[in-house]
Amino acid sequence: MIATIKYKSVSYKIDLTNPLDISISLRGDASDVNAWYLDAPKIQPHQEDGFVGKVSEGACVNFNNIWFNPHSHITHTECVGHITEEFYSVNQNLNQFFFLAELITVAPEKHKEDFVISKKQLQYALGNKKREALIIRTLPNLANKKSTQYSHTNPSYLVEEATVYLRDKGIDHLLIDLPSVDKEKDDGVLASHNAFWDTQGNIRTGATITEFIFVENTIEDGKYFLNLQVAPFENDASPSRPILYKIL
Repeated sequence: MIATIKYKSVSYKIDLTNPLDISISLRGDASDVNAWYLDAPKIQPHQEDGFVGKVSEGACVNFNNIWFNPHSHITHTECVGHITEEFYSVNQNLNQFFFLAELITVAPEKHKEDFVISKKQLQYALGNKKREALIIRTLPNLANKKSTQYSHTNPSYLVEEATVYLRDKGIDHLLIDLPSVDKEKDDGVLASHNAFWDTQGNIRTGATITEFIFVENTIEDGKYFLNLQVAPFENDASPSRPILYKIL
């Protein structure tokens, strides 16, 4: 199934039968990816007055309760409401779902006690390319990213200067395979979140950050179309399923 997309007077073709899923699923146990000091998510049959919502235990349907936090347990997309006193819903502010995107691979650099993604690295990877969305795959890129327990590990992050560069370059949708664009313990400064959404200037309510993606090594760096869909939760963040389509 070949689709033609006209973007800024240029026509592109993509194969809708060949989606490249870069999300991490939620299984509901300790093998799930996890951050921010929470217990593992749970997917369990609902139980009430002798009823157990599981067909193998006599129910007519499987009827599960799910407990999770989108920021901690699954690929999720967040809007500026993640860091503002005023409520913003990602479901209301993300109202377009196809974007011209660039996938880059970056090896975070050592900076004092941390590993960071720098402005210089992003400038080198992006050059003069104009994109609406940027997907960052970090090295090393191992399958255990889908089950890493990140709490208290000081994961890599973007320095503020790098995030300002992306904002000024016109990147509206930033996707990364880390738990946050900011340092795990930064005393609530959240420099990259604030910079990307320009909270001290003209707040970018339509811009999004997607964290906890996983991009297989078989997916090459380059230009793609991104389909970014979120579950319809009226919340600052929602589970999401970003899909890439290779341009033919």
